[in-house]
Amino acid sequence: MMVSTKGRYALTVMVELARKGENGYVSLSDIAESENLSMKYLESIIAILNKGGLLKSLRGKNGGYMLARDPKDYTINEILLLTEGTLAPVNCIMQEGVQCEKAATCSTLPLWAGLDKVIENYLKGITLEDIIKGNRKKMLGDYCESCEPAK
Repeated sequence: MMVSTKGRYALTVMVELARKGENGYVSLSDIAESENLSMKYLESIIAILNKGGLLKSLRGKNGGYMLARDPKDYTINEILLLTEGTLAPVNCIMQEGVQCEKAATCSTLPLWAGLDKVIENYLKGITLEDIIKGNRKKMLGDYCESCEPAK
């Protein structure tokens, strides 16, 4: 699984809206400026997030975007699936049901299916709220003891 730039930027936009959205609508230009991202590229990502029902939008001078729900109600899995389409680690398990003629005899299929489930469960367990509150313990879990910053 490799998360594309589109997925990473979508998550960045959602985190920014979660952080700044308490004050109302946030303009796309504010997000582009604060995160040093291309306005044109953000417009295409915002369109996906908006069409997917994750955002509210308002046109006009004081318009912009805000989250449609509370940050605790968005999982990272939901956001990435919307923008990436799939988070499967290998092609053969990307759609519902395994799409491979060798599935019945494939000795590695259970490994990939298990990894897919681990990724899904992990990303379903992390919310936008966890990110904006910096809940490193929850994000790292038992997966990465050496990932903590040096003291």
